[in-house]
Amino acid sequence: MSAEDVKQATTREAVLKALLDEVRAAYEAARAEVQHHLDSAQEATGARQFTAELPDGRRLGTVSLTGGEPAAQIIDREAFTAWARESFPAERVTRIVKEVREAFAERLLAEMTAAGVPQVVDPESGEVHDVPGVEIRATRRRSHSVRFAKGGREAVGEAWRSGALAPLVLPALAPGAGDESA
Repeated sequence: MSAEDVKQATTREAVLKALLDEVRAAYEAARAEVQHHLDSAQEATGARQFTAELPDGRRLGTVSLTGGEPAAQIIDREAFTAWARESFPAERVTRIVKEVREAFAERLLAEMTAAGVPQVVDPESGEVHDVPGVEIRATRRRSHSVRFAKGGREAVGEAWRSGALAPLVLPALAPGAGDESA
């Protein structure tokens, strides 16, 4: 390996790192902007999925909201366990430490998720229990996903190589950017 090989390899890595940093920063900013728009659109219209297109109208794919679905979650294990031991003694397991069967807790959480409230009904007595230590919360941070249509990625590559996307997507890397005489 020659000194020239090392120089070319290190230069290539440095250039790609600079480009990657620029693309990553632009991607994160675009992702935050899209999330804001998707949240607003869903609130206004209920829509959760949108089509992505190139400036020339070619379809790239779809962008869909994900996450944020509410589910029952134990937020205070001690309060939940004390309530479950008292209210449903048959589900109590006695070891050195008293606890509630995990399968029972999972079943109750599923029931509460389906009902949308931290309450369960005792099937034997019909009594409705407010369950302490449980809240209905989003299970994942609300986000969105991009799914490319067949040929969508290739279309982006073609549009990038033609120069059609540089000013739109990465203005700092567009031809003439930073050119003081322009």
